[in-house]
Amino acid sequence: MKSIIITGGAGFIGSHVVRLFVNKYPDYRIINLDKLTYAGNLVNLKDIEDKPNYRFVRADICDFDTIYALMQEEHVTGIIHLAAESHVDRSIKDPFTFARTNVMGTLSLLQAAKLYWESLPEKYEGKRFYHISTDEVYGALELEHPEILFTEETKYNPHSPYSASKASSDHFVRAFHDTYGMPTIVTNCSNNYGPYQFPEKLIPLFINNIRHRKPLPVYGKGENIRDWLFVEDHARAIDIIYHKGVIAETYNIGGFNEWKNIDIIKTVIKTVDRLLGRPEGADMDLITFVTDRAGHDLRYAIDSRKLQRELGWEPSLQFEEGIERTVRWYLDNQEWLDNITSGDYEKYYEDMYKNR
Repeated sequence: MKSIIITGGAGFIGSHVVRLFVNKYPDYRIINLDKLTYAGNLVNLKDIEDKPNYRFVRADICDFDTIYALMQEEHVTGIIHLAAESHVDRSIKDPFTFARTNVMGTLSLLQAAKLYWESLPEKYEGKRFYHISTDEVYGALELEHPEILFTEETKYNPHSPYSASKASSDHFVRAFHDTYGMPTIVTNCSNNYGPYQFPEKLIPLFINNIRHRKPLPVYGKGENIRDWLFVEDHARAIDIIYHKGVIAETYNIGGFNEWKNIDIIKTVIKTVDRLLGRPEGADMDLITFVTDRAGHDLRYAIDSRKLQRELGWEPSLQFEEGIERTVRWYLDNQEWLDNITSGDYEKYYEDMYKNR
């Protein structure tokens, strides 16, 4: 029986991966390990919380002793590592938290896995440490050369404390393979969007602001370009790579779907307006241009052809279809959105754990 820890499983991408694995692999033991910081929300997994092959553990990935004991208790055969601080603006204000969680937390997981797996008769046989990273570690691409994309061979050139912390964690994962022979895989993914994303991120933030007719703050002139991927497509890629990916390889995961921020915003406005019964584009006047973010990279774009060629994965949704599904989900789940923006969900968890 495979026993897999999925870190950050109460977060945006993590909850989709946990749900997929719990439902698709009933013979697997899936342990969702999450600290329940502001971005973690167990409501995201209400539909699978009573499944017999699912367990939630509230823990900090930096807590080595707890992680090591859990690996022994659950006879863990694999780790899918998604837990991370990921908001660039927060990293600019508080880089220490990002270094602690993203670097030291990853190192804690690696060392716990190393010590436990090396203590077994079979050692690393049948084991896997899968680390999910970001395209931001590669730095920025020039707008003048749209033909150039990030590949798995692109040199690292991080520009924010967030991307620097992720780059460091990537290096540690690869070093544990090269030094100790740990079976590791790293993937670098483009921007995700979809249901359950914390509403500090662009798309859910703007959906909520349009709903309440609040300003839509756009950095600079909105000309920054990002490659967008529907979160369920990312979860499918993680599933395929975990089971079929080659040890010590890197795979880029992207949507082949580049958009300027301002064009994304206009599409979101039109979609929200239409679904709310407002004249399409009526809320364009909410767009407010603000001072650009420090060190704001102009363009990210992922080349996913290696993943397509070697493992047969490709995105299933075009952006227009994905954004329609996403906007509908947030409008249909306004209670979830209101609980997040009010902070009520955090109080619920604190009260729940105090009473245990």
